[in-house]
Amino acid sequence: MKTVYLDNAATSFPKPPEVLQAVSLYMSEIGCNVNRGGYHTAYDAAGTVLETRQRLCTLFHFSDPRNVIFTANITMSMNMLLKGYLHPGDHVLCSSVEHNAVIRPLAQLRAQGVAFDRVPCDKDGRLLVEQIEPMLRPETKAFVLTHASNVFGTIQPLAQVGEICHAHGIAFIVDSAQTAGTEPIDMEAMKIDALAFTGHKGLLGPQGTGGFLVRDDFAEKLTPLLSGGTGSFSDLEDMPALLPDRFEAGTANLPGIFGLHAALGWLETHGIHSLKETEQKHMERFLAPLRGDQRIHILADIPEKTAVASLDFPNHDNAEIAYRLDSEYGIMTRCGLHCGPDAHKTLGTFPQGTVRFSFGPFLTEKEIDYASNALLEILNGR
Repeated sequence: MKTVYLDNAATSFPKPPEVLQAVSLYMSEIGCNVNRGGYHTAYDAAGTVLETRQRLCTLFHFSDPRNVIFTANITMSMNMLLKGYLHPGDHVLCSSVEHNAVIRPLAQLRAQGVAFDRVPCDKDGRLLVEQIEPMLRPETKAFVLTHASNVFGTIQPLAQVGEICHAHGIAFIVDSAQTAGTEPIDMEAMKIDALAFTGHKGLLGPQGTGGFLVRDDFAEKLTPLLSGGTGSFSDLEDMPALLPDRFEAGTANLPGIFGLHAALGWLETHGIHSLKETEQKHMERFLAPLRGDQRIHILADIPEKTAVASLDFPNHDNAEIAYRLDSEYGIMTRCGLHCGPDAHKTLGTFPQGTVRFSFGPFLTEKEIDYASNALLEILNGR
């Protein structure tokens, strides 16, 4: 059976060939650790890790590669940032469409005395920026915001929020899971204090890679959640003060970082603007024959969004639609709440969720047409 992968919001597939080659090269020819060996291959590997940090700085318009911290994924990054920064008695704001990678750490912190409130979004998931300032308190310490919803793709105005946070002296923490690699992010211009990223989505790298970029003044207020060996200052019982060592205890995922290094190089060559344009064309081609069909509810069908089409079928079981697309047509989507119940509550698709179609750069027009035609065939009772 022909297969079409339309779940790139969960993880991108396929990856550029260079990514596979880089992972294989590390595993077959290098294999050593960094900061823990006094030989040339260890130094060469350390050079690749440093260059990966530098490439991330270039992508996100950030100044210091030492302040790029590698983690296993964006969920780990958000936990380290939120739990390392907030304390009992603090207050934090987020949007009403956040992913569970934000909400669940905040819920744990709430049980420890940290309060949080959701700034509402409109019917298309746009943050109501004018409601931020009235919700600020003297004890508000941060605003944490997902750049774009993984459920329906609406892109939030980072620069506006950053200005408000800067004016009130609160930290601005951004979750870039759905936008890194396809949307321009300028940490300096947007006044972002900490930017969490994941390597396996728009950055086109391997799973198990991610991290965060953090300003010096914010990093100084962060308590490391993990402690252990760093290969540096081994005489100390406490974690080293310097970055990135302070937040990188234990052995790094070097095969993944080598793959991420190659993916970032591929992105630099092809350009994120070109990739965004390609993915947006795919989404538009998919949605064109579906718009106006009363059997289909397209969430957040607006210009300012990522290449995510989240559909609800009021007269059908969404899970059955997704199952038939897979079993009869080989079309892979995601059905349900997508780890974003707040987003569905905001847009009125809780608890049934949606069927999400998310588009990557390597799809063909023939595959896009095949997917939209298959969906219409199912709705027409084939």
